[in-house]
Amino acid sequence: MTDWIGATFTSDVGWDHLERLVDIPSRLAGTAGERRAAELTREHLEAVGARNARLEEFSIQGWERGSSSVETADRTHESIGLPRSPSDRVTGELVDLGYGLPEDFDTDLSGSIVLVSSTVPEWYDRFIHRREKYYRAVRAGAAGFIFANHVEGCLPPTGSVGTADEPIGEIPAVGVAKEVGARLRRRATGDAVTLEVSAKIEQATSQNVHAELGPDTETEILLTSHLDGHDISEGALDNGMGTALVVELAAALARREADLDRRVHIVCFGAEEVGLCGSEYAAERMDLEQIDAVVNNDGIGRGRTIRAHTHDFAGIEHAVETVSERFDHPISTTPRMGPHSDHWPFVLAGGVPGLHLMSETDGRGRGWAHTHADTIDKLESRTLRESAIITTELIVELASDSTTLTPRPRSAIVDALENEDLAAGMRLIGDLE
Repeated sequence: MTDWIGATFTSDVGWDHLERLVDIPSRLAGTAGERRAAELTREHLEAVGARNARLEEFSIQGWERGSSSVETADRTHESIGLPRSPSDRVTGELVDLGYGLPEDFDTDLSGSIVLVSSTVPEWYDRFIHRREKYYRAVRAGAAGFIFANHVEGCLPPTGSVGTADEPIGEIPAVGVAKEVGARLRRRATGDAVTLEVSAKIEQATSQNVHAELGPDTETEILLTSHLDGHDISEGALDNGMGTALVVELAAALARREADLDRRVHIVCFGAEEVGLCGSEYAAERMDLEQIDAVVNNDGIGRGRTIRAHTHDFAGIEHAVETVSERFDHPISTTPRMGPHSDHWPFVLAGGVPGLHLMSETDGRGRGWAHTHADTIDKLESRTLRESAIITTELIVELASDSTTLTPRPRSAIVDALENEDLAAGMRLIGDLE
């Protein structure tokens, strides 16, 4: 029966949900806007046929933006504070470390203000997360951190600093546009720069949204996304679209419940942008041996070709290839580790087969995401529907009794991180013990 395909291809459920999410003024973790997004998602999951839709609250270290500035001798440059930056005002010599590769920090940066790019060179073999660059600067003695976008358009980038154990960072940190970074490099390298950040920092509450579909089996497939976004934009690409897709998937899977051999447990996480807080909270409390796979939607729907990070799980890779061939529809796959979204706590802690679904896009990095330009006009409803059809089939394939999903020991995951040169950076930022 293929009636579900036509119903999904003509559905407005997911797009309507996306419009409601982006119309919330801010979905920053721990705020009333994030709570409203969770409530809307619970209501819509229930409306499309998911059962036991509910909220699960947890405490986080809250952070709300105040002002920020980068001052040189002749002017004040536009900037935005990075979430979980401490409130502070510091002055030091501006040191340009270019891309901020690990070896660039092998120097004494005592008292300096470090400037780094948000990307890495084309020839470099791995992505370096913002928090790794930040903590390399901290460990080298820097007094402040400036994160310059590599995407043109006068768009300062945001993104959190801090660790799970110490959620507020150690030195003030700001994002600046590519153009501001270029100006600072040209006119202020080696000169005194004053960096200031103010923020409201206090305990807050976030929440995960849970719901279920399919048979009440002993094991389950996790279907996930994250609800929160940054306060400087609509958060449409990151990750309104991912959560809208999950709602659309719930509607499609409700039409196909008879095809599901295992339970599908939907979890839309809170507080992803400030350190995977919601998924860490859930992973610590769930029986990981009962989770056969986790399918995380973060960054999907930006383009029409899905990119699947399979983390070298053979059963996941086989399911992706099967669906791609069945629908004669390309899915780009990579077996590499992907430790920076909500699937990761389950992969690392329990060896749960993990699948991170994104989209193929031009260029490197997040593109418009984490900037003022993360808005719904960059997205198309047809892409959401097409992605929903392919991903629905993929969930059904993973939930099939004929699909073998084998967990891997934590030691194997750590070995893979070592082989991919990811382990050292993750230990630095507290994501790997």
